[in-house]
Amino acid sequence: MSKKHVRIGVAGPVGSGKTALIERLTRKMSEEYSICVVTNDVYTREDADFLIKNSRLPADRIMGVETGGCPHTAIREDASMNIEAVEELVERHPDTEIVFVESGGDNLSATFSPDLADVTIFVIDVAEGDKMPRKGGPGITRSDLLIINKIDLAPYVNADLAMMDRDSKKMRGERPFIFTNLMKLEGLDEVINWIKTYALLENKEAHA
Repeated sequence: MSKKHVRIGVAGPVGSGKTALIERLTRKMSEEYSICVVTNDVYTREDADFLIKNSRLPADRIMGVETGGCPHTAIREDASMNIEAVEELVERHPDTEIVFVESGGDNLSATFSPDLADVTIFVIDVAEGDKMPRKGGPGITRSDLLIINKIDLAPYVNADLAMMDRDSKKMRGERPFIFTNLMKLEGLDEVINWIKTYALLENKEAHA
Protein backbone atom coordinates (compact mmCIF):
# COMPACT_ATOMS: atom_id res chain seq x y z
CA MET A 1 0.00 0.00 0.00
CA SER A 2 1.43 3.39 -0.96
CA LYS A 3 1.94 5.97 1.75
CA LYS A 4 -0.70 8.69 1.55
CA HIS A 5 0.52 10.91 4.37
CA VAL A 6 3.42 13.32 4.67
CA ARG A 7 5.62 13.36 7.79
CA ILE A 8 6.81 16.82 8.78
CA GLY A 9 9.68 16.92 11.28
CA VAL A 10 9.79 19.98 13.55
CA ALA A 11 13.06 20.57 15.43
CA GLY A 12 14.75 23.44 17.24
CA PRO A 13 16.23 24.51 20.59
CA VAL A 14 14.24 24.30 23.82
CA GLY A 15 11.79 27.20 24.07
CA SER A 16 12.01 28.28 20.44
CA GLY A 17 8.32 27.64 19.82
CA LYS A 18 8.06 24.15 18.31
CA THR A 19 5.03 23.08 20.31
CA ALA A 20 3.37 26.47 19.85
CA LEU A 21 3.91 26.18 16.10
CA ILE A 22 2.28 22.76 15.93
CA GLU A 23 -0.60 23.88 18.16
CA ARG A 24 -1.36 26.83 15.90
CA LEU A 25 -0.91 24.85 12.70
CA THR A 26 -3.30 22.14 13.85
CA ARG A 27 -5.87 24.73 14.93
CA LYS A 28 -5.90 26.29 11.46
CA MET A 29 -5.42 23.18 9.34
CA SER A 30 -7.40 20.45 11.12
CA GLU A 31 -10.70 21.36 9.45
CA GLU A 32 -9.12 20.87 6.02
CA TYR A 33 -6.66 18.04 6.68
CA SER A 34 -6.55 14.87 8.75
CA ILE A 35 -3.64 15.44 11.15
CA CYS A 36 -1.77 13.43 13.79
CA VAL A 37 1.12 14.50 16.02
CA VAL A 38 4.05 12.72 17.68
CA THR A 39 5.96 14.66 20.36
CA ASN A 40 9.30 13.83 21.98
CA ASP A 41 10.35 14.58 25.55
CA VAL A 42 13.24 13.04 27.45
CA TYR A 43 11.34 12.04 30.61
CA THR A 44 7.77 13.35 30.31
CA ARG A 45 4.87 13.73 27.89
CA GLU A 46 4.47 17.42 28.69
CA ASP A 47 4.32 18.62 25.07
CA ALA A 48 1.77 15.96 24.17
CA ASP A 49 -0.35 16.94 27.18
CA PHE A 50 -0.17 20.60 26.14
CA LEU A 51 -1.38 19.79 22.63
CA ILE A 52 -4.17 17.55 23.92
CA LYS A 53 -5.36 20.43 26.08
CA ASN A 54 -4.90 23.30 23.62
CA SER A 55 -5.13 22.01 20.05
CA ARG A 56 -8.30 21.02 18.25
CA LEU A 57 -7.10 17.47 17.72
CA PRO A 58 -8.71 14.59 19.61
CA ALA A 59 -6.41 13.01 22.20
CA ASP A 60 -6.14 9.78 20.20
CA ARG A 61 -4.44 11.70 17.37
CA ILE A 62 -1.57 12.84 19.62
CA MET A 63 1.13 10.52 20.94
CA GLY A 64 3.96 11.41 23.31
CA VAL A 65 7.26 9.52 23.13
CA GLU A 66 9.58 9.50 26.15
CA THR A 67 13.04 9.15 24.64
CA GLY A 68 14.83 8.64 27.97
CA GLY A 69 18.05 10.07 26.57
CA CYS A 70 19.55 12.26 23.87
CA PRO A 71 16.74 13.76 21.75
CA HIS A 72 18.96 13.78 18.64
CA THR A 73 19.29 9.99 18.69
CA ALA A 74 15.52 9.48 18.80
CA ILE A 75 15.00 11.35 15.54
CA ARG A 76 18.17 10.35 13.71
CA GLU A 77 20.40 7.37 14.61
CA ASP A 78 17.67 5.29 16.27
CA ALA A 79 14.29 6.66 15.24
CA SER A 80 12.49 3.35 15.81
CA MET A 81 10.28 4.58 18.67
CA ASN A 82 9.11 7.53 16.61
CA ILE A 83 8.60 5.46 13.48
CA GLU A 84 6.47 3.01 15.48
CA ALA A 85 4.45 5.90 16.93
CA VAL A 86 3.77 7.30 13.46
CA GLU A 87 2.76 3.87 12.18
CA GLU A 88 0.43 3.31 15.14
CA LEU A 89 -1.30 6.66 14.64
CA VAL A 90 -1.72 6.09 10.91
CA GLU A 91 -3.09 2.60 11.51
CA ARG A 92 -5.50 4.08 14.03
CA HIS A 93 -6.50 6.85 11.59
CA PRO A 94 -6.11 5.58 8.01
CA ASP A 95 -7.30 8.91 6.60
CA THR A 96 -4.21 10.69 7.99
CA GLU A 97 -2.73 13.23 5.58
CA ILE A 98 -0.16 14.99 7.80
CA VAL A 99 1.88 13.72 10.73
CA PHE A 100 3.87 16.33 12.63
CA VAL A 101 6.85 14.85 14.49
CA GLU A 102 8.19 17.26 17.11
CA SER A 103 11.67 16.53 18.41
CA GLY A 104 12.85 17.22 21.92
CA GLY A 105 15.07 20.25 22.53
CA ASP A 106 17.84 20.26 19.95
CA ASN A 107 20.99 22.17 19.10
CA LEU A 108 21.82 23.44 15.62
CA SER A 109 23.15 20.05 14.51
CA ALA A 110 19.78 18.31 14.75
CA THR A 111 18.58 16.46 11.67
CA PHE A 112 15.80 13.94 11.08
CA SER A 113 16.32 10.48 9.67
CA PRO A 114 14.78 10.28 6.18
CA ASP A 115 13.00 7.16 7.46
CA LEU A 116 11.11 9.38 9.92
CA ALA A 117 10.49 12.72 8.18
CA ASP A 118 9.73 13.56 4.56
CA VAL A 119 10.33 17.29 5.08
CA THR A 120 11.81 19.24 7.99
CA ILE A 121 11.14 22.55 9.72
CA PHE A 122 13.73 24.05 12.07
CA VAL A 123 12.61 26.71 14.58
CA ILE A 124 14.88 29.27 16.22
CA ASP A 125 13.87 32.38 18.12
CA VAL A 126 15.06 35.96 18.19
CA ALA A 127 15.67 35.86 21.95
CA GLU A 128 18.66 33.59 21.31
CA GLY A 129 20.36 36.50 19.53
CA ASP A 130 20.69 37.74 15.97
CA LYS A 131 23.86 35.65 15.56
CA MET A 132 21.87 32.40 15.35
CA PRO A 133 21.45 32.16 11.55
CA ARG A 134 25.15 32.71 10.83
CA LYS A 135 26.17 30.04 13.34
CA GLY A 136 25.10 27.53 10.73
CA GLY A 137 24.75 23.85 11.48
CA PRO A 138 22.45 21.40 9.68
CA GLY A 139 19.33 22.76 11.36
CA ILE A 140 20.00 26.20 9.88
CA THR A 141 21.44 25.22 6.52
CA ARG A 142 19.71 21.97 5.54
CA SER A 143 16.17 22.14 6.91
CA ASP A 144 13.52 22.51 4.23
CA LEU A 145 12.07 25.52 6.07
CA LEU A 146 13.68 27.73 8.73
CA ILE A 147 11.36 29.62 11.05
CA ILE A 148 12.71 32.61 12.98
CA ASN A 149 10.18 33.03 15.78
CA LYS A 150 9.43 35.67 18.45
CA ILE A 151 10.24 38.65 16.23
CA ASP A 152 8.30 40.82 18.68
CA LEU A 153 11.18 40.41 21.15
CA ALA A 154 13.77 41.94 18.82
CA PRO A 155 13.71 45.43 20.41
CA TYR A 156 14.11 43.96 23.90
CA VAL A 157 17.16 41.82 23.10
CA ASN A 158 18.78 44.23 20.62
CA ALA A 159 18.36 41.75 17.77
CA ASP A 160 18.77 43.10 14.24
CA LEU A 161 16.11 41.41 12.10
CA ALA A 162 17.63 42.81 8.90
CA MET A 163 20.93 41.15 9.80
CA MET A 164 19.14 37.88 10.53
CA ASP A 165 17.47 38.14 7.13
CA ARG A 166 20.80 38.69 5.36
CA ASP A 167 22.55 35.92 7.28
CA SER A 168 19.71 33.47 6.63
CA LYS A 169 19.89 34.14 2.89
CA LYS A 170 23.66 33.67 2.98
CA MET A 171 23.55 30.43 4.98
CA ARG A 172 20.53 28.87 3.27
CA GLY A 173 20.87 29.94 -0.35
CA GLU A 174 17.55 29.24 -2.08
CA ARG A 175 16.01 27.42 0.88
CA PRO A 176 13.10 29.41 2.37
CA PHE A 177 12.83 30.99 5.80
CA ILE A 178 9.95 32.80 7.49
CA PHE A 179 9.86 35.34 10.33
CA THR A 180 7.04 34.68 12.81
CA ASN A 181 5.41 35.90 15.99
CA LEU A 182 3.28 32.90 16.80
CA MET A 183 1.66 34.58 19.79
CA LYS A 184 0.04 37.03 17.35
CA LEU A 185 -0.15 34.52 14.47
CA GLU A 186 2.21 36.67 12.38
CA GLY A 187 3.75 34.59 9.61
CA LEU A 188 1.55 31.56 10.32
CA ASP A 189 -0.30 31.78 7.01
CA GLU A 190 3.05 31.81 5.20
CA VAL A 191 4.04 28.61 6.98
CA ILE A 192 0.72 26.98 6.06
CA ASN A 193 1.14 28.03 2.43
CA TRP A 194 4.62 26.49 2.42
CA ILE A 195 3.25 23.22 3.82
CA LYS A 196 0.52 23.14 1.19
CA THR A 197 2.71 24.02 -1.79
CA TYR A 198 5.95 22.28 -0.82
CA ALA A 199 5.32 19.49 1.67
CA LEU A 200 1.93 18.27 0.47
CA LEU A 201 2.68 18.77 -3.22
CA GLU A 202 5.94 16.87 -2.83
CA ASN A 203 4.10 14.07 -1.09
CA LYS A 204 1.47 13.81 -3.83
CA GLU A 205 4.10 13.75 -6.55
CA ALA A 206 6.19 11.15 -4.75
CA HIS A 207 3.30 8.80 -4.06
CA ALA A 208 0.91 9.40 -6.95
